[in-house]
Amino acid sequence: MNPLCLLGLNDSHLVALNEPGHRLQAEARDAFMAMQAAAAEAGFKLMPASSFRSFERQLAIWNGKFEGKRPLLDANSQPLDTLALSEPERINAILHWSALPGTSRHHWGTDLDIYDPDLLPPGTRLKLEPWEYQAGGYFYPLSQWLAANMARFDFFLPFAHQGDGVAVEPWHLSYRPLATACASQLTLPLVAEALRLQQIAGKTHILNQLDEIFVRFIRVCEP
Repeated sequence: MNPLCLLGLNDSHLVALNEPGHRLQAEARDAFMAMQAAAAEAGFKLMPASSFRSFERQLAIWNGKFEGKRPLLDANSQPLDTLALSEPERINAILHWSALPGTSRHHWGTDLDIYDPDLLPPGTRLKLEPWEYQAGGYFYPLSQWLAANMARFDFFLPFAHQGDGVAVEPWHLSYRPLATACASQLTLPLVAEALRLQQIAGKTHILNQLDEIFVRFIRVCEP
């Protein structure tokens, strides 16, 4: 893949989904639509909450969290006092839930966050927190269906297990045939060069600990 596409700096690799505002690579789009149809037969309305996300969008999320303008949660989904944290602490807290710009799987056009709007109680806002998809949560039936069926369409959960870094994300699906290639092409030097050219909050500390970030928060979720 073109490095600019890999980093979310170019969107020429994408096509539109039926749902306005959502895009994936064509092969991933076709696979997702086939899975949507199968889910509909089983009684689920499988919808994207997020698909392609540009570098610029990921950068806005990052800077907003770093500067305390967006909510920042701890590992238990509880609010943190962002500005009371040191910059390295802030970086690690953000990385638990949000990817570093240039490293998000959403840049690739292979990944998307999903939900079923028909399972969301009226007047309830989608949070994309693990409990919503786990036993007792709104979307648990959908999670069970996906666990049994998504592999037929070559999708998997890249953040299925709690590790030392990235949080469990039972809503995040990845199209394995394309994501595998993208993951292998994303290198530390490529990411470092992109970040040096951007106005990213905490840049000095990010670049100083990028080796650790790459192992703990990026390579850990390879397919």
